[in-house]
Amino acid sequence: MQLMEESDESEELSEVEEESEELSEEEHHVKSGEKHLSRSKTKKTFLKKRRANKSFTCTQCGKSLTSKRILENHMRIHTGEKPFTYSLQLHQKIHTGVREYMCFECEKTFMTAKCLKLHQRIHTGEKPYKCSHCDKRFSRSSSLKLHEKIHSGEKPYKCSHCDKRFSLSSSLKSHEKIHSGEKLHTCDQCGQSFKHKQSLGIHMRVHTGEKPFTCDQCGKIFGQSGHLKSHMRVHTGEKPFTCDHCGKTFARASHLKSHLTVHTKEKPYSCSVCGKSFSWLQTLHAHEKTHTGVREYMCFECEKNFTTAQQLKQHQRIHTGEKPYKCSYCDKRFSQSIHLKRHERIHTGEKPYKCSHCDKRISRSSSLKSHERIHTGEKPYKCSHCDKRFNQSTHLKSHERIHSGEKPYKCSHCDKRFSVSANLKSHERIHSREKLHTCDQCGKSFSIKSLLKLHLKIHTVEKPHHHSKCKKRFT
Repeated sequence: MQLMEESDESEELSEVEEESEELSEEEHHVKSGEKHLSRSKTKKTFLKKRRANKSFTCTQCGKSLTSKRILENHMRIHTGEKPFTYSLQLHQKIHTGVREYMCFECEKTFMTAKCLKLHQRIHTGEKPYKCSHCDKRFSRSSSLKLHEKIHSGEKPYKCSHCDKRFSLSSSLKSHEKIHSGEKLHTCDQCGQSFKHKQSLGIHMRVHTGEKPFTCDQCGKIFGQSGHLKSHMRVHTGEKPFTCDHCGKTFARASHLKSHLTVHTKEKPYSCSVCGKSFSWLQTLHAHEKTHTGVREYMCFECEKNFTTAQQLKQHQRIHTGEKPYKCSYCDKRFSQSIHLKRHERIHTGEKPYKCSHCDKRISRSSSLKSHERIHTGEKPYKCSHCDKRFNQSTHLKSHERIHSGEKPYKCSHCDKRFSVSANLKSHERIHSREKLHTCDQCGKSFSIKSLLKLHLKIHTVEKPHHHSKCKKRFT
């Protein structure tokens, strides 16, 4: 965490110097004898005029600046000149660890009063710097400058290895490490190396367990600000990432990227054992564990093992009863987001997956694969006890329970157990007296679909069963 703090201090010190420079120039522009405006109002007016009139241009990089003095200061970036002892004194505090200024809100300490002042804006919410192009506001002048480069399109920093340009010198430095392959920052806990000090600082939270970012809506905590930002879209419903093929929107860029493989059908990652291809590298890694048998994540409730932490997390919701995903159309809740998505397609009628052999459209990608096997006749799942084969892995699992005698689904009302979850659901309707299946001829309802089918034969006068001696027929 010290690495992160040093990085923050360096950034804040450079901002302190920059703001002090701006303020000294601002005071220099207020003529003697004039009525002195309030500091904030004068600063705002001055900064606005300064941005509107940039007449001094750097001969090295083409950057435009507002005064000759600022241009002279800027030229030191190119010449490497560092004449100020005050900046040295501030820098030396990083090594000595002296931090005499403390924030009374969170007790964080700082090396200078200016650094403390900048930090306190986090608590007060003060954002004195407003963009001249849009309504966005910032707590730091450097943040405003970075933002305004979005509007101006200015990218003064060019990579010496390729033609890529950047608006920030720090972004250029980070980019150039791609060419050099340099990873200077190593974790002393696990030995993992990183190109950027900030990346190491974020990684260290894995070991410390620190999660400094809290959602103000539900209290959930996160180790990275980006994760909190993505999470907030669950509450706001914002989906800024749009598929240019079908118009579908997503809350995360990674979700859009995953979705695009539906259209491209690209699967660049292949298993070296069985040849199965995958769209994502992490999916391949998870699949490879099925061959090695490695399942390092264990549930302490039932001792079941899983190949990934995510699978374990989803499984544990069976024990806790947690169902964080609620349908926006009805009150039904789900333990997994993918189950919610599938369910909501019942309401929307969306069927994004089309069969390549016929015109049938399907709401699930897994159901599409199963359906297409009807056309191809493929049955890739073979029983390990007999020669029977199946076109779906779930059918194989259900079948193998005949051999093993396993009945994992237990009725919550009595001790009866079932090998198939659908049979448990049908059975529990006996206890609940729920009758979902209704005859459209007479309105009679049944708890099991098969009973409705038998009943319908009364209306069709179909009597397929007859007694061998008296020839009487029955439904």
